Amino acid sequence: MTDSDVRVLISAYACRPHMGSEAEVGWSMARELAKNHLVWVVTRSDNRLAIEAEMAKNPVSSLQFIYHNLPWTRWWNPGVQIHYYLWQLKTYFVARQLHHQINFDLVHHVTYVKYWSPSFLALLPIPFIWGPVGGADSTPKPFWRDFSWRGKAYETLRDWARWLSEYDPFVRLTAQRSVFAQATTTATAERLHYLGATNVHVASEVGLSSAEIADLAEPSTAKSQTLRVVSLGRLLHWKGFHLGLRAFAHAELPPLTEYWIMGQGPESNRLQALAKSLGIAQQVKFWGELSRPDVLDMLKTCHILLHPSLHESGGWVCIEAMASGLPILCLDLGGPATQVTTTTGIKVPVYTPEQTVLDLATAMTDLANDSTLRTRMGKAGQQRINKVYNWTGIAQNWTHWYSEILQQQDHDT
Repeated sequence: MTDSDVRVLISAYACRPHMGSEAEVGWSMARELAKNHLVWVVTRSDNRLAIEAEMAKNPVSSLQFIYHNLPWTRWWNPGVQIHYYLWQLKTYFVARQLHHQINFDLVHHVTYVKYWSPSFLALLPIPFIWGPVGGADSTPKPFWRDFSWRGKAYETLRDWARWLSEYDPFVRLTAQRSVFAQATTTATAERLHYLGATNVHVASEVGLSSAEIADLAEPSTAKSQTLRVVSLGRLLHWKGFHLGLRAFAHAELPPLTEYWIMGQGPESNRLQALAKSLGIAQQVKFWGELSRPDVLDMLKTCHILLHPSLHESGGWVCIEAMASGLPILCLDLGGPATQVTTTTGIKVPVYTPEQTVLDLATAMTDLANDSTLRTRMGKAGQQRINKVYNWTGIAQNWTHWYSEILQQQDHDT
């Protein structure tokens, strides 16, 4: 059997072009894998308009989509997590019927990128691939004291939900029946092994198309003479923007230095108040919510990405900033820790908030006052993106893994 004959069924609850985040994982994985295989994707009905519009402009003959939703949600909204669980259950029956018609060679769960919810497609009588999946990373306990009561409640409920989910027999069955699992972080890999997965590979979930990489690599004509440190993302307690502000206040920076924060969220007022209390409000610019194209254009005018997230399996911001030629300053946690190397940025160890802020400030000082170091790290980051985080290369890796799985299956039978 050649690669182009392999019939792959993909489950992608989140799957929509040009959306970023998990929707982009589902879409890009499906599109790129269809260049080498025959691919069917089961996804939500509300993704249909966006997918069909893109497919009309850029058709892929070997890629087909099957849409379904839960009928009773027209009059009952169970919440995202319950909807996702029940949708996965219904997907099994949709997939089982499709399998009888098409006789798939492999089934691959792609999104959500979440290890603590099952994929019932593991019950199909063909090799099941799970991943990328993440979600095992947690905020270190010493950092909880900076959170509001809402933030602490969120972290507590998240830990409980994950702990309870690990006792779901279908979650364990999903792990045990996977012939190959991709964990986005080492913490998630440990939980997958605990649940019974035996063949686990650690790799980030994120990627960029060749066109996006080329576009981000184009230097901006509006590069500012003022040194700009930038942070991107929803303004949530666990994103660590409060650590970034404190580090900026402590760092020894050139006189013309700004800190840009792009994003919106419930921590906005607290962060603005913190900037004022630290005496840096005049240097900090809160941009609010911006479109993704605007964010990427503005990113290219900046000099350093500061990404102090306390638990994150993905880290799209780091990938986009590396592609734009920015050095990365992040915590040695989660997804960013797997993406950033010593040649592309600085990863700060995490023990206490005080130590982390001081280490971030020291690293920021070094980067801010050494343009040669910034340039060297920026170029190394662009090279790493081309080599590791190009969707074309990611799909080629999956093609290799598919081939190994099918060869092993032939050997076993």
